[in-house]
Amino acid sequence: MPDEKPTKVPSSRLARTARFGSLVGGQGARWAATSAVNRLRSDERAQAATQARTLELADQLVRQLGQMKGAAMKIGQVLSTIDFELIPEEERAAFKSRLAALRDDAPRVAFKEMRKVAEHDLGGRLTELFAEFDEQPIAAASIGQVYRARTRAGADVAVKVQYPGVAEAVESDMRNAQLLAPLLRRMAPGLDAKALLAELRERIADELDYEIEAQSQRRIARAFRGHPFVRVPEVDTELSGRRVLVSDYVAGAPFEDVRALGEPERDRFGEIAFRFYYGLLARERIAAGDPHPGNYLLCPDGRVCFLDFGLVRHVERAYLAGERALARAVVEGDAAQVHRRLTELGYLPEPDEFDPERVLEQLQTAGEWYFTTGFRRLTSEYVRGALEAGSSPRSEYFDYMRRQTLPPQSLLIRRMEGLLFGVLGELRAGADWGRLALEYIAGEPPSTTLGEAEAAYLGRGAVGAPG
Repeated sequence: MPDEKPTKVPSSRLARTARFGSLVGGQGARWAATSAVNRLRSDERAQAATQARTLELADQLVRQLGQMKGAAMKIGQVLSTIDFELIPEEERAAFKSRLAALRDDAPRVAFKEMRKVAEHDLGGRLTELFAEFDEQPIAAASIGQVYRARTRAGADVAVKVQYPGVAEAVESDMRNAQLLAPLLRRMAPGLDAKALLAELRERIADELDYEIEAQSQRRIARAFRGHPFVRVPEVDTELSGRRVLVSDYVAGAPFEDVRALGEPERDRFGEIAFRFYYGLLARERIAAGDPHPGNYLLCPDGRVCFLDFGLVRHVERAYLAGERALARAVVEGDAAQVHRRLTELGYLPEPDEFDPERVLEQLQTAGEWYFTTGFRRLTSEYVRGALEAGSSPRSEYFDYMRRQTLPPQSLLIRRMEGLLFGVLGELRAGADWGRLALEYIAGEPPSTTLGEAEAAYLGRGAVGAPG
């Protein structure tokens, strides 16, 4: 990747607030005008006008978030996992894809600017701290770039350096994020936008501080140290800081190469990914919110290396126990228990409006791959169909869906599940996913050879016992 002209990340609070204010104010006025005219239109024409205005809002939201970088980009990436039912169905997938693609539109910043950040954070010159440091980045994300280097001790490491000015930009974005709440409610009326944005602010603030990410990565690496099929890079604490994170450099095949392998290799990779993310949640109570394809490497020894632990949530023990109890109730077909658990967890703002049997059917339909046993080979087509069953206006449960809400503590859990489901579909991975799930939600014994290997590593018969 050639050295490029620095990308200016606008950090002025006034400038960034103006951008948010322009988006919200302009769209608010247009929405009010559309609503006024709709009172004079037929129902069909009013619906068409509302959908057109929503689509215009969605397009402007994506463009504005893409221009702002920083937290605005991350907000867009996370919002890509939420369904916006007022956007026309034929446009919804493209809208969510554009939000998700903001990750790949990360800025490229010249090395001389990145070096200033690194040397200021570490308190010394890179030539003194490292034996070698490659000036060409090997990866880029929404808030930083990754370089390959070698320590004075001779260890090959990956060095993640934060973009200059991005901290100030993110701080401003997080102050302004609540301005988006009215717009999000217009696209998704059932969404508790304020609570969701507050949760995002807290998670993104943590992601901005690499010392917090280092703590999470050290905890996860420790939990999987010596694991038979999972690898998490170790952090070099002495060479890391708030804006610089140094960890082991791991060589391996990227996701696109894994997709080209035969079924046995893809199935094994898919099961490992499933076991890693669900095991991490069940045992360590950590929801890792970024299981996208760029965060996996297939190592030469057959292990899968997992990367990037900036966007994580440490889930409260009682809340996670409630989620596990809800999943067991769905599997067991206990409608009354499903309704009670959904209410307790905060998914049903008006519980009396939801029939227990119908809510059970809704969850069983949307989560068929996870809640039913039997071998199933996932495909992108199946994933799209399942997501449509859980969110499409054509779904018989759509009237229920739009009156339900997403509890803030569940945001990264649902994001993890949705992105992992999509990855498994892209991988065309096959397994008895329902049987695997029961190991983590019900503590059932291992159902595969990999599960037995993990249970032996953990020193107990069940792989999903909470830590």
